[in-house]
Amino acid sequence: MSGSPRALRVLVVEDETSTREELADLLADLPEIGEVLVAESGTRAVQLMGAHVFDAVFLDISMPGLDGMDVARVIGRLSSPPSIVFVTASESHAIEAFGIGAVDYLLKPIRPERLAESVSRVGAARRAAANGGVESEPRDELAVVQIDHGRRTVFVRRDDVQFVEAHGDYIRLHTAQGTHLIRLPLSYLEEIWAPAGFVRVHRGYLVAVGWVHDLRVTSSSGLVACTPVGDVPVSRRHARGLKEQLLEAARKGQLGRAAR
Repeated sequence: MSGSPRALRVLVVEDETSTREELADLLADLPEIGEVLVAESGTRAVQLMGAHVFDAVFLDISMPGLDGMDVARVIGRLSSPPSIVFVTASESHAIEAFGIGAVDYLLKPIRPERLAESVSRVGAARRAAANGGVESEPRDELAVVQIDHGRRTVFVRRDDVQFVEAHGDYIRLHTAQGTHLIRLPLSYLEEIWAPAGFVRVHRGYLVAVGWVHDLRVTSSSGLVACTPVGDVPVSRRHARGLKEQLLEAARKGQLGRAAR
């Protein structure tokens, strides 16, 4: 078994200052990203790639001087080329981009959940490359979430999270030890934690099926899923699906983690 994947070092290449800063900030907030460097031009990007090794380059296409396609061709000549994710306002270069070997093609304005998906693809590409083109074991995205609080870093195990609550651009992880706030789209977590038993029960909530000990109807919130750390509202739209998931988990003996 291999250890935890190394955090990714990425380069953002974008000539527009506001877009460059926004993209760098969004990337820095993702748990898979370890370091983000920026370049305001294709020429500067080539200079940085001569001095640093990157796992991925998030590359604008339309830039003065060396444009994104020019930089991509330089990347293709490197002995250990980083993955390329094109970031552009136009779909017109998509065919050429994938012909060059881009991992992904993002359209501006960038949606955080779409960016998170691209980073996931970069991670998969790097793991596959490290294993000779084949991933040696199944992906287990965010089995442990790293959360930085200034000088303190907290590591939260997915199995300890009983439910997840949306807070604007952030989500709050609820565990027996307390709650933890992290900037990550709820939809992204819903997708990658679904195999671990997390289901959407409300527009703003996910719940870990294994932590639910019963369903209850309340006068204030209607139907709620009860976990040891709190009750989670369940919308009518999601009620039937949750009940089916709970029934299946009960058949497999996967309910009642708190009692084990």
